[in-house]
Amino acid sequence: MIDFQFEKMLPLKKESTTYRKLTGDYVSEFKVGSQTFLKVEPDALTALTGEAMRDIAHLLRPGHLAQLRKILDDSEASPNDRFVALELLKNANIASGFVLPGCQDTGTAIVMGKKGQNIFTGFDDEEAIARGVFETYQTSNLRYSQLAPLDMYQEVNTGTNLPAQIELYAVPGDEYHFLFMAKGGGSANKSYLFQETKAVLNPAGLLTFLEKKIKTLGTAACPPYHLAVVVGGTSAEYSLKVAKLASARYLDSLPTKGSKLGHGFRDLELEEKVHQLTWKTGIGAQFGGKYFCHDVRVIRLPRHGASCPIAIAVSCSADRQALGKITRDGVFLEQLETNPAQYLPETTEAHLTSAVVKIDLNRPMKEIRQTLSQYPIKTRLSLSGPMIVARDIAHAKIKERLERGEGMPEYMKDYMVYYAGPAKTPEGYASGSFGPTTAGRMDSYVDQFQAQGGSFVMLAKGNRSKAVTEACKKYGGFYLGSIGGPAARLAKDCIKKVDVLEYQELGMEAVWKIEVQDFPAFIVVDDKGNDFFAGLTQD
Repeated sequence: MIDFQFEKMLPLKKESTTYRKLTGDYVSEFKVGSQTFLKVEPDALTALTGEAMRDIAHLLRPGHLAQLRKILDDSEASPNDRFVALELLKNANIASGFVLPGCQDTGTAIVMGKKGQNIFTGFDDEEAIARGVFETYQTSNLRYSQLAPLDMYQEVNTGTNLPAQIELYAVPGDEYHFLFMAKGGGSANKSYLFQETKAVLNPAGLLTFLEKKIKTLGTAACPPYHLAVVVGGTSAEYSLKVAKLASARYLDSLPTKGSKLGHGFRDLELEEKVHQLTWKTGIGAQFGGKYFCHDVRVIRLPRHGASCPIAIAVSCSADRQALGKITRDGVFLEQLETNPAQYLPETTEAHLTSAVVKIDLNRPMKEIRQTLSQYPIKTRLSLSGPMIVARDIAHAKIKERLERGEGMPEYMKDYMVYYAGPAKTPEGYASGSFGPTTAGRMDSYVDQFQAQGGSFVMLAKGNRSKAVTEACKKYGGFYLGSIGGPAARLAKDCIKKVDVLEYQELGMEAVWKIEVQDFPAFIVVDDKGNDFFAGLTQD
């Protein structure tokens, strides 16, 4: 006979987060018999959520910023690693002004709350939290990304960034603890689940498996990443959830050894091995080098004997999360870094990067392509002049025009096309935060568009499919990679004018014409069939 013993699946130690107090209002105590309860007003949840969503759109944790600075100081980092790190630090400095958010994709609002059973609210907690999300997105320069389905195929933007993903749990005690996150499409789309078997559970087999799968992450989600790997899980969905929490460093205080009770634990030795593995991919901080990942978390969970789920998740360069809590002392939010400038180096950009080729976008497309053809992949560029902005829905509409026999719009022939969609434009600015979106979603259009004389030079983030490389070789096209992440810096320093050109009713998905100055980019795919990522992401 075995005696009952209970242990939580994720037994976390007491956290040591530094908090700032938002208010002492909205909380009070009352007694029922000999039991003391904490009464929390709805304004506490609304205020805490609103402040949290505002902070994480503009500020980063000190530890994340220190890791970016570490790249600049590492002699083994490539010039491209250091260039990306410097751009991301500049971006953090601009975003900390609370005007331009750090990333144009200000994400889905995700809130996890653990409510002590000695807390009484007397209202719908989920509604109060959602109101905080609503108020911040209405009053800040953030982008609305949530689409409501009208039927199985038709969608409309909610115009509020609601609904949020809100998950509330009951726990012992009289405190209310929260994790606030904002997940953009880039990092959310790089959450992977693999249904494996015990055959993978050996040192050589697991590392070989992880190496293959980690390479497929590519750069579309804006590295350097915080990478999380979860092996096992009582269900597939739980494995994925733990991977998401681990990518936010929420589970850092887990034990480092297992036991017969079946709790989860961190494997620190495997974390280091996987981290070294990421260095050797050569992908680096987006354009080649060592820093594909800042760090790695590997968590082992119990599993059903017939199942072995393995989950992978990342937190991207827009590393948006913060803890919050409500106690008898008031309402508190994790203190994020308000002075990221202290992490910027004294050295100038010229000391950190290699030669840059300036490209005048005012010239005819034929001349621009002739100039690009003179340089190899990985060449760093500085773009100045006009370009067109079009992404998913605009591409679909142009495809419909071609299929109706209406021909390729002239603007797609005359200008390079930037895959992006802006956040709201602050008063007095030419543009809201305006970084690149993931290129791969437009891959299926490239051959058809280039055959019709359009999309000869494309600009976005992440790797492309083989079909894009083949189309560029066939028609003489180019794909340029932009740094994923520094959307605020691009808006403030590089984008000088933004005008709607077509499909204004699509909001941020409209076709725009913008003027840029010294916009950074790299040649990723050229007109000769060379692809920077081809040798890095193969299994």
